[in-house]
Amino acid sequence: MPIVGSLLAITSEDFTEGVKDGDFGQDRAAFWLSEGSAQSPPIHIALAPQTRAQVDAFYYAALYAGGTDNGEPGLPPHYHTNYYGAFVLDPDSNNVEMVCHAPV
Repeated sequence: MPIVGSLLAITSEDFTEGVKDGDFGQDRAAFWLSEGSAQSPPIHIALAPQTRAQVDAFYYAALYAGGTDNGEPGLPPHYHTNYYGAFVLDPDSNNVEMVCHAPV
């Protein structure tokens, strides 16, 4: 199972004023990406996979793809007991977080 889901649709550029837009999700769109300039300041994106293994897989895949570590997978003591997360900066310095709230 993909971490975020799968590409559900590419929105027709007739409806987006010429901007390329992709919608992702499991059974409905839950996350959208659009072509355009980098945001300023960088943004924080948080996604919630179902398992801790998916958090780990995201982290190592993101580093392999050129992301920068911003918090390795684990249980940060200043969050709640089941907060298992990882953080990676993308090439535009956006902070991408994966966090699973399920107990082991």
